[in-house]
Amino acid sequence: MHLSRRHFIRNMGLGLASAGLAAENLACGAGREEGDSEKLLIDRPGQPEPAPKGFDRLPLSWYQDAVRRLKRRAAGRGADAVLLSSDTNMVYFTGCFRGSGERSTWALFPMDEEDAVTWFAPGIDRELIRSWWCTEFEYYFGYPHAEGGFPDRGQVVRGKRIDLFDWLLDGLEQRGYRGKTIATDMRMSPDHIRRAESILPGARFVDISDIALGMRMIKTPEEIALTQRAYRYFDRVHAFARDYILERGTEATDFEIGQALQAYGIWLLMEDIDYDGRPHKGVGMEVTSHYVRAGVSTAYPHPNQFFYNRVEKGRPVYVNTDLKLGGYGGECYRNFQIAPVTAAQEKMWEVVADCVRIQVEETRPGVACSEVAEKIHRHQVKNGMQDFIYHRPAHGSGQNSEGHQPPFISLGDHTVIEAGMTFSVEPGLYDEAGGFGINPSDNLLVTEKGSVLMSRVPFSKEWSFLEL
Repeated sequence: MHLSRRHFIRNMGLGLASAGLAAENLACGAGREEGDSEKLLIDRPGQPEPAPKGFDRLPLSWYQDAVRRLKRRAAGRGADAVLLSSDTNMVYFTGCFRGSGERSTWALFPMDEEDAVTWFAPGIDRELIRSWWCTEFEYYFGYPHAEGGFPDRGQVVRGKRIDLFDWLLDGLEQRGYRGKTIATDMRMSPDHIRRAESILPGARFVDISDIALGMRMIKTPEEIALTQRAYRYFDRVHAFARDYILERGTEATDFEIGQALQAYGIWLLMEDIDYDGRPHKGVGMEVTSHYVRAGVSTAYPHPNQFFYNRVEKGRPVYVNTDLKLGGYGGECYRNFQIAPVTAAQEKMWEVVADCVRIQVEETRPGVACSEVAEKIHRHQVKNGMQDFIYHRPAHGSGQNSEGHQPPFISLGDHTVIEAGMTFSVEPGLYDEAGGFGINPSDNLLVTEKGSVLMSRVPFSKEWSFLEL
């Protein structure tokens, strides 16, 4: 069955019961024609080339190279091994997409063994870890773990509860790390240090969390290319959202719009990726739209209410979408002003658009983050917007599960900007009394010469001011 974009919009408008049918019909070959809003997407000179189809995630070789670079830097602190404990760092440096939750996990990289990694992990992830990058795997059954309790081996024992940090130390001791220096991202409490001295005498733990963060902040060309590919999907998702609002008008709710664009975005990604349902394919992939809001809920930077408002004439619509492919991407938000637009709404929109331009022009290597923030806030205040300022203009954009990342475009962050950093773009303003707010966003890539927005979605009145 062939289903046009317009028919997809209408089917989605029938309610959630039709959402699955609409997405299924799209997957059967529909929705491939360009909608009117896609014709308004703009080319931005300086954008990097996106990763090609087939490059759906970073390859294992990239992660192995990242660990080699991490080890070289850790060697400067006398390390005999690198021990990672945070999910953020383990996913970033190993490429094994998983979360620990309450099940503590560590990845150990001996300095004298290239491309070797020993995992200390829960048994629930044993096949996931072994099938990716794993030289040695030591596991406990579950949390809390009982001594001798391994039902998967036929050993059903209600034994003594094992302290997992002590269990890790025993594993390090068995591998000869007494008296050695272990570089780690763990926050070692006095109790941790005391227990380490008892089980692993002479060992020294040095903090390298700053090194790991520094590496995550400066994106490599491969990371940038994958991020740019994610933003190509963002372009089409936002064009779809605009078409949807124009098509459904005041019959639509913000909840419905969010469900529709999420289904459409997932379809776009699944059409392109190499996916067969097995682990390590289709990883780090998401399209979220839970912050599409209409009307008064746009007037709050961090609202806590559920979003189920109808689109109304004279009230704004905020389309907030997060999208990632292989863990890379970020956020792309746009605000629509539905006619009739008041003078106050138009003024706020213009000031926010100016601030976006200021951030793009002022963000470049050698400039302090606080300098950029100062110029944006001064422009807001100069235009009488001080009552509507609630937050900093931007945060660093991380990857995988790390959405917000240092440094921050904030008055208190004096970090000097470097090429390869990426930032959100959200100099938002909020008028609670008036019942409206404007907070766009994008991904701003710092280049050697300046910076460039990674989406092709316009910041223009032609795009944002709609008549229903």
